[in-house]
Formats: sequence, structure tokens, C-alpha cells
Amino acid sequence: MQTKTTLFSLLFIFILLISCKPNEEKNNSIEGIWKSIGYGKILKIDTISYEYYNITDISCLPSKKGNISDVSEKMQISNDTLTITRGFSEYRYERLSKFPDLCQQSAIDKNDILYNFEVFANIYKNHYAYFELNKIDWENIYKNSKNKLNSTSTEIDLYLVIEDMIEKLKDNHGSIEPTDEIYELAENQIQSEIEEEETEELKEYGDFEIAGIVADYYLKEDLTKDTWLMKWGKMENNVGYIQIKGMFLYADLNLNDSLVQENGFVSTYMDAFDSLNYEQQILKEVAGISKLMDMIMQDLKDTRHIIIDVRFNGGGQDVVALEILRRFNSDRKQIAIKKARHNNGYTIKTRIYLEPAKQPYTKPVYLLTSQQSASATDMMALSSMELNSLKRIGSHTNGAISDALEKTLPNGWYFSLSNEVYTDNNDKCYENIGVPVNYELNYPNDRQTFFRSIANDLEKDKRNILNAIKELQSK
Repeated sequence: MQTKTTLFSLLFIFILLISCKPNEEKNNSIEGIWKSIGYGKILKIDTISYEYYNITDISCLPSKKGNISDVSEKMQISNDTLTITRGFSEYRYERLSKFPDLCQQSAIDKNDILYNFEVFANIYKNHYAYFELNKIDWENIYKNSKNKLNSTSTEIDLYLVIEDMIEKLKDNHGSIEPTDEIYELAENQIQSEIEEEETEELKEYGDFEIAGIVADYYLKEDLTKDTWLMKWGKMENNVGYIQIKGMFLYADLNLNDSLVQENGFVSTYMDAFDSLNYEQQILKEVAGISKLMDMIMQDLKDTRHIIIDVRFNGGGQDVVALEILRRFNSDRKQIAIKKARHNNGYTIKTRIYLEPAKQPYTKPVYLLTSQQSASATDMMALSSMELNSLKRIGSHTNGAISDALEKTLPNGWYFSLSNEVYTDNNDKCYENIGVPVNYELNYPNDRQTFFRSIANDLEKDKRNILNAIKELQSK
């Protein structure tokens, strides 16, 4: 009897231990509801599809959706944290027990002017990363802006108030895109309020226009083919020259020629580009620029050194900038760190690496920059600080380094803001001040003044660059 009692007691204790044992098994399925850490997104995943929502304290709006099989290989789960990789960026999500009630509301008037203003303000309040750096009194800007609107305000009023807020916030990536109709009406209203003044008519240049003029003058042997976004070839004395007009529009999207002719290349490209998921967008952009860089490096492999001109490049995709830059890198190296605004602090840091090329160009490289070198071009300049064979010439870059966090208002208007902080490996931030050069040429700050100074004396511009290179080589 004692033996039976002992066996029974042991069995009871064993069962009790099993039933009381903490559930150490985590849910390793990506299916479920996820909330982003720092980016204001909800991600809903089921067996066949995914859907993103932009969420604030007062709104939840559908954003993008697609087939889960297209993106699942870029997702990893660990301890109920979902990590999504896009290019060099990693975005983390925490699992929610249920779909937020806010995302299931449908009674709100999405065209209500005051509601749209509050959604815009809430996103800036929660995600803008540069209140302190730009010495912004948010509460004052918010209250004064809100007081300009009431129940009778129009969409034009809303657009003008938001435009004014973005300017006061000094946001390098701040922008708002209303409908074409609202934009035109607002612009007409602004013009009617400005007294016309007689001014001297001066030639104005577009970024691509002035870039093309410079490249045509610099190149003795033009080797460009299969693109209008770049020009490359050789200058005198076997010096390589690469002119990069933008860090975007390189993907092969099989655009319809008739649509391009009717709507223009960029508009047709963007329609096709927006139909892709985030992962496809990055892959296709990188594939496009990689194909071009293969040709360029083959054409210029025997040059004495290479000049890369991004003085007129307003940016695009960081992954494009790094795909170009890695052709001059021989080993994997950390080139920057980034973090995003989250609650009263920041997300964990993401370390960014530059991958090596199989056959890197290791002779001297000279990167030409100016205050018009912005966004992804800022990123190229920031990353170049870790390449010993590369020197920067010209003037500091624009300092618009944060990624643009893209959002949509309830009424359908797109807008963006700067929510991230990029630093070099020593935690120094170059937002606003720009990435410095190794040889200063003191370019004018004003865009058109700078462009005209180049166009009016192309020979002087080229001579200044070549003299700077000589001085850098002699040190």
C-alpha cells in the first residue's frame, strides 16, 4: 500500500509540474496582428495575405496590401518580435493580441478638415525626430495652426496651414501632396496675395539640365549608354568621370511606351513602381543600378582615377547610393548607424554596412558634392567617410539624411516627415549641417545662384576641380 501511495504521489506531482510549467514555447508563426516599433504601422498577416495600416492616437487607415508569399522571406520572428528587412534597414514589430478597435471604426468623416489636421499633427508629434535639433516649440506651432481652422475651413485652408507648419518645423523631408486641383487653387491664391515686383530675368536651370551641361563639357570621350540618369566616360589624361543625376528611377518596369509618351516617364514609372510591394521596389532599383554600374566600371577600370559628380543630385533611394559606392569598397565595413523616434526616445540602433565589390576600383576617387546633394546623396557622402581612397570636393551636402516616413491623411493626401536619425560611426549627426568635404570650393548656398555660377564659366569649374585633386594628391 505504501508503494502504491508513493507511486501515486509521484505521478500526481509529475502531472502538477507539467500543468504548472510556464509555457516556454513561443508562437513562431508570422500570422497575426503586429504593431511597428517607432513607425506608426499595424501589420495584419493571415495565411495568404498581408495588409498595412497607418495608425495614430485617433486614426487607423489602410495603407498597402499584397500576397504574403512575396514578402515572407524578408521576415524573421523571435520572442514575439517580427523583424522585416528592406535593403539595409530593419523594422521591428511587436505582436498584438487583437486587431485594434480603432482600425475597425467606419463612422468617421474622412474629409473633415479639423480631423485631418489632428491626424497630421498627431503623426508629427509622435514621430518627428528633430524638435530639439531645430529648436521647435511644438505646442506653440500646433495651437497657432489649429486656431487658423474651424468648421467652415476649406481644403485649401488646410493645405496652406499644413504647408506653413512644415516650413516652421524645418523638416528636410517634410512635404504634403494634395490633389492637383487643390494645389493649383492654393498656388493661385498665394500669387494673388503677392504684389508683383519687377525683377531682372535670369536664366533658371533644372537639376538634370545643369548636370547634363556639365557632363557634356567635362567628357572628352562619352561612353554613356542605356540610360539618361547617368553619364560617364573619360576626361583628358585618362581621368574617369561619372555624372549621377538621381538615386532613383533605375528599375526595369517594362513601361508602356504609349503611356510614357502620354503621361511622361516619371509619372508612368511611379504608377508601376507603386504597384509593387516594398521588397520588390528595392530589389528592382538595386538590380537596375547594378547593371549600369557593371558597364561603367568595365569602361573605366583602366583610368588613373575617377571623379563622381553628385553636385546636382537631389537624392532618391539609399540602396541605390550604396550600390554605386560599394564598387569602390574592398571589404565589408560599417559606414553609419540609424535609429527612429519612438515614444520619448528612439528605437534600437541599426548598424549599416557597405558590402564589398568582387573587383573593387581601389585607385583614388573624388566625390563632388554641394548643398544641393541631398537625401540619398547625403547618405552616399556620409558613407564615403569610411573609404580611405575617396575624398570629397566642393561644399558640404544638404543635410537631409533621415529617411522620409510616408503617411496618408484620411482624405487621401500623401505627406512625409523625418523620423530617423543617422550618424557616422562616432555617433555624430549631420542633419541640417551636411557632410563636410576634404577640399572646400565655397559654392553659393542659393540653388540657382550656384547653378548659374557653374554654367557661366564651365572651364573655371573644371579647372577648380582638377586643381583641388592635384592639391589633395600632393598631401
